[in-house]
Amino acid sequence: MVVGAVLSLCLAVVIAGSGVWTLARRSGVDVTGQVLRAVAPTQVAAAVMLAAGGIVALAAQAPIPLIALIIGGVGAIGTIGAGSWRAARYAARQQVVSTCGSADGCAGCTQLCS
Repeated sequence: MVVGAVLSLCLAVVIAGSGVWTLARRSGVDVTGQVLRAVAPTQVAAAVMLAAGGIVALAAQAPIPLIALIIGGVGAIGTIGAGSWRAARYAARQQVVSTCGSADGCAGCTQLCS
């Protein structure tokens, strides 16, 4: 369990560093920069979940460490997945707006909107 806890804490530091670095940079004008900035808060939240799971895994007695690592990992994956999904929807919407010139669902555009 110690190896899993240390790995979880190291991964939390890497993910948090990436999210904080993205938030500290200037916001990009293009859609890619905006999407990366939109995903950064979910990266920080996922890092907090991984860190909490790692700390509990180091401090608790069996069988709690395994449960904490599983819950922290699943929570982090779910959080990043949901944030990425939302950012991808935003990017797709921005692409449609730039292509069609309209934000009201492709009014007068031949492309299919979803």
